[in-house]
Parts: sequence; C-alpha cells; structure tokens
Amino acid sequence: MAKENFGIKKLYACNYFFNPGYKKAVESIKLGASDYLEKPLSSEHLAEIVRKYKKKILNTEYGFDETIGTSNLMQEVFGAIKKAAVSESNVLITGESGTGKELVARAIHKWSPRKEKAFVIINCGAIPDTLLESELFGFEKGAFTGANYTKKGLLEFADEGTVFFDEIGDVSTLFQVKILRVLQEGEVMRIGGSKHIKVNLRVISATNRDLETARRRGLFREDLFYRLNVIHIHLPPLRDRKEDIPAIVRHFLEKHSVKRKDMLIKDISDEAMSILMSYDYPGNIRELENIIEHAISFAGGPIIIPSNLPVNLLKTPSQKINPSPKLKEALKNVEKELIWAALQRTGGNISKAAIELGVHRQHLQRKLKSLKYET
Repeated sequence: MAKENFGIKKLYACNYFFNPGYKKAVESIKLGASDYLEKPLSSEHLAEIVRKYKKKILNTEYGFDETIGTSNLMQEVFGAIKKAAVSESNVLITGESGTGKELVARAIHKWSPRKEKAFVIINCGAIPDTLLESELFGFEKGAFTGANYTKKGLLEFADEGTVFFDEIGDVSTLFQVKILRVLQEGEVMRIGGSKHIKVNLRVISATNRDLETARRRGLFREDLFYRLNVIHIHLPPLRDRKEDIPAIVRHFLEKHSVKRKDMLIKDISDEAMSILMSYDYPGNIRELENIIEHAISFAGGPIIIPSNLPVNLLKTPSQKINPSPKLKEALKNVEKELIWAALQRTGGNISKAAIELGVHRQHLQRKLKSLKYET
C-alpha cells in the first residue's frame, strides 16, 4: 500500500489488513494504517473501533470537529459543513456575533481536499483602504518609497488553499471591487509588478450582517454577493438551541478547568445549570465560554454553584423559577446551597463553616447528616 494521507478515509477498510501475521501488521502500521482487525471479527470489537475513530474525527461526542450541538438546528448545520467540505464552491456563513462562524470555516477547510494547504484569515474590518492593495496583493521591491523588499500578498499565500474573509459585510466599495476581480479572473498582481500571478483559491466568507438586504439597497455589490453565496450556512443564535447548552458547558469546563492549578473543577450543579439554561446569551457561545471561564476562576470547590456565576446572571429577569414550589422544599434547597458554599470556602472545615454561617458546630453536623452530606 502506498504511503498516502487518506485523511478521514483512514477509517475505511483499505487501511485495515484482515487476519495479518505479526510481520504484516507491523508493516501496515508503518505504511500508515491506523489499526488492524483480526478474524474472527466480532460486532463488539468492530463497534469499539468505530467509536474510537469517530471520536478522533469529530473531536467531541456532540458535534462536528469543534462545533458542538445536539439540536436539530445544529444537525442541519453539520450536514451542510460536510457537504461544503467536499465541494470547491465558495461558502457564505451568516449568524450573529459569537455563534462560531470561524470554527465552521476551519472545519470546512480541515475536512476538504485543501486541508494540507494554507488557511488564510483576512479580517476585513481591520484593513484600511490605504493598505488594501499591499496587504491583499503584496508588492515588488522598489514599487514605492519604503518598499525595500518583495512581499507576497495574503491572497498569494492562500494559493491552492482556503481564504477566509471574516466580516465581509463591513468592507468598503473599493474592497468589493478588488475581491470581485480576483474571483472573476483567478489572478493577482503585486504593486509595482509587471505580470499577473495565477491563484487557485477556495473562498469562505462570514458576516453578522444581512447581506441580502444590503444587496437590495445597493450597499453590497450584487455580482460579488452571488459569487460568495454559492453555499450558504446559517448559524442559529444560542437562545434558539438551548438544548445544546449542557454539552457546550461541559466542553468549556474541560477546556478551561486546566487553568485552575489549585483544584480540579469537575462539574456544575443542577442549580447553576438551570440559571445558564434560562439566560438568553446576546453574546452567544462566546459569552457562554466567558461565563464558564469566570465561574471556574471563582469556584471554591470541584463543583460550580450559582454563586460562582457572574452577578448579572443571578439578577437576570429571565431566570427560570420552578412553578409553585413548596416553601419547605425551597428553604431546604437554599439552606443546602449556603452550607455547601461555606464548606467549599473553608476547605471542608466544619468548625469554620459553622462560624461563618452563625450556627453551633453540633447544629451544622446535624444539618449535614439530615442533608446527607459526606463529611
């Protein structure tokens, strides 16, 4: 078998040698096989192998690559990502700020035939018109005062790969004209250059603006809009897919818990999760990640509790309240939360926690026993 990078195809049977001897097994691994299956082949062993490589491909149990979600809305998005990845057509990703548009763009490139080539990000709002040509197309030595060397432009660096125009809806008319010509002609010319340079680009664009409306109002070129919007992927706001929040929260817990060097943050309480589920997230996933990182920083124990969350979440009018709870049960829950928080702050020292709560140590011990706390 030739030394070839099959990418996602490593899961396919062509990478497995059924019933090999020891020598063949070693040789197949050296040639790039991920694993091998021995006869007789059991369904349990095959299922284990599939789970193993599925996890490697998706990076998460609940999503595609680094984009997470279990909702029907996100399943549609994952399907569109997979279709876009095997296509060479341009892609327009829309959605509010913080919904993960760059992650989707990276996933499309990562699973495309261009994955070994460059993925070049161009922040459209960060390039002023005065620097537009030199940044996008580069320049030749001596092209202008201060051009003491030859510089490749960003589009030339992206040749054979993918260029990602972030916030394409914020670009000037001049920017639109320059990009349109590149898409039409498939070539660039450096400032001061004498010949055109062919470039083979796959373009992915993203915006939080309504480009369709901008096109109708004449604020965005119609010809450029249709060239960019061949495949359209819309990312829904987090408030429209709240069933995805628990999986996203646990992903961020795993990602950011390593920042605490004094303790391991392992989970989040049901009460804290309920608050997170009731919030509307104007900043979407980016805001949720910030909230979890904040909670990890302020946690006094291995479990995130409501008091660890930002104050604005605790005061939000959208916070969900259980309908008509019994007073005794509600008071018990509040009492349990206060005791747990005090124990966390005092490192499990019952005497110190009792002083902080203003009760006798024996009284706190009885409470702990009645609440079935492990001391």
